[in-house]
Amino acid sequence: MHKNPIDHVFERISATLGAWTRETTLAEMRAGFESLLAWTPEPAFEPFDANGVPAAWIGPAPEGPVLLYFHGGGYQAGSIRSHLGLMDAIARAGGIRVLGFNYRLAPEHRFPAALEDAVKVYRWLLDTGLDPAAIAFGGDSAGAGLALATLFAARDAALPLPAAAVFLSPWLDMEAKGESFTTRAELDPLTQRDKLLLMARTYLGRGGDPRNPLASPIHGELGGLPPTLIHVGDHETVLDDSRAFAAKAQAAGSQVDVVIWDQMIHHFQLFQELEESRHSIGQIAEFLNGHLKRPSIA
Repeated sequence: MHKNPIDHVFERISATLGAWTRETTLAEMRAGFESLLAWTPEPAFEPFDANGVPAAWIGPAPEGPVLLYFHGGGYQAGSIRSHLGLMDAIARAGGIRVLGFNYRLAPEHRFPAALEDAVKVYRWLLDTGLDPAAIAFGGDSAGAGLALATLFAARDAALPLPAAAVFLSPWLDMEAKGESFTTRAELDPLTQRDKLLLMARTYLGRGGDPRNPLASPIHGELGGLPPTLIHVGDHETVLDDSRAFAAKAQAAGSQVDVVIWDQMIHHFQLFQELEESRHSIGQIAEFLNGHLKRPSIA
C-alpha cells in the first residue's frame, strides 16, 4: 500500500524529534533541524557580510527585485542552510533574488538580538540603493513573526517599508492563546503549545514581556502595512495566529489575504516531496511578481 507524501513527512519529523532526549544538546538539535529541512541536492548560494550579519544571495537572478527572507526555528534554530531549498525554490519560481541571513539565536542571544540583526540587514539592503518598491519580506513560523516585527521597527525608525510581505505558518503570539492550539494539537507534529511557550520564555528571558509587539507582533499597530499574503495549513496549531492577524490588520485598513491549505502542517513548504509545497511556492511567486517593481528595459 502506497503512503501519501504527507505520511513520509510525518515519519521524517517523528524520526528526528523522537531521537531527542534530555541528553541531546542544543547544538545537536539545531543540526537535526537543519538536516530535517535540507533539500537534495543542496542549492548553491553566495555568502557575504551584511552590516556584520552573515548573509547570502540565493537563486540564479543576478539583479532585480529581492525577497528578504527570515528563516523560522523558534528563535533557537534554523539558518540559511536549513531554509536554502525553500529560498532557492521561491527565487526560481519568481525569477527574483532572495537574501537570506543568520540572525543571532536564543538562548545565547535573547530578544531583541534577532530583531537588531534583521534591521541591520534591511538597512544594508536599502543602502545598496535598491528601490523599496522592489523589496519584499518573507518568513516562516518564528521568522514570519520576526519579519513583521522588523516592519514595525522599520516604521518606527522612519525607514521606507517594502512593497509586500509573505508569511508562511506565522507564529505571532508569544502567549499561544489561539483555540487552534487545542483543536489542532493531535494533527500538528511540530508546534505544540507547551513547546512554543518554552521557546517564548527562552527567547524573551526572565521578566520578558510576551505582549511586547516587537516580540508578539499580533499586539502591534497593524495599519499601513504592505500588501501581505499568508499561507497556512489547516492542521497547524498556529492557524489562529493567521486568522487573528488578518482580522486585525484588515480592520486597520491593511490588505491581508490568507490561504488555508487542507490537511497541511506547519511550514509545509519546507518539505520538497509535497505537491502542495510546490503549488504554494508557485502562488507565492505570482504574488511577489504582482507587487514587486522590476527595472524598466530600455
